[in-house]
Amino acid sequence: MAKPVIWITGASSGIGEASAKKFSKEGYALILSSRNMQELERVKGTCAFPDACQILPLDLTNSVNFPEKVATAVSFFGQVDIILHNGGISQRSLIKDTQLEVDRKLMEVNYFGTVALTKAILPHFIERKQGSFGVVTSLVGKFGSPYRSSYSGAKHALHGFFDTLRAEHYQDGISVTLICPGFIHTQVSINAVTGDGSPLGEMDQAQGQGMSPEACANQLYRAVQGKKEEVYIGGKETLAVYLKRFLPGLFSKILRKAKVR
Repeated sequence: MAKPVIWITGASSGIGEASAKKFSKEGYALILSSRNMQELERVKGTCAFPDACQILPLDLTNSVNFPEKVATAVSFFGQVDIILHNGGISQRSLIKDTQLEVDRKLMEVNYFGTVALTKAILPHFIERKQGSFGVVTSLVGKFGSPYRSSYSGAKHALHGFFDTLRAEHYQDGISVTLICPGFIHTQVSINAVTGDGSPLGEMDQAQGQGMSPEACANQLYRAVQGKKEEVYIGGKETLAVYLKRFLPGLFSKILRKAKVR
């Protein structure tokens, strides 16, 4: 029988890399995408079955060629069963210090790029009457946090979009799993943009002490396989989702004092 096929964006490092290794180990054929071809080749070489792994360079800010990218992705194995939207960029800057063009960049990469790729592959899923979207958002897609204003805004927007897609395309056999990581030990804070658009270049303390990307990928895999609608992954920071929901006033007081950078 043919292997199921997963297409992973942001696959060159962090959660994307760990997810590629996990899905490969579990017998999936892989399509790996990011802007960094060299790193994608490295990740491919570390997968359990590199011969069942294809590389497709992708820039989330260049959506005009997404229909062509989808056609290429489908041609590799004849189908795509799951797309894991993991590509994105984080932020570490106060609202008052953040240039509007940086806010626009965060939305373009984290929201519009993901939406455009979703719209490009959606007809393939509809035609096959099956398909799954795994969408890596963030815990700050459930609540706001200092230093992450537009990053949080983009992640909130993804929840609204994909909750709607899930409802509209349930009859087409399409599922959506929203994946909300907390502090995961990746390079996300090092690569995060600051107020003028330059990278932060340093590891957040909480990020450095966070869950390993491999442990995150294991939970992500189970959630996508089980077609869970939403999952929170991390340590005690995941409790903030419930604190915000049931005790919003207390949550606001705690958030004002939180050391999040």
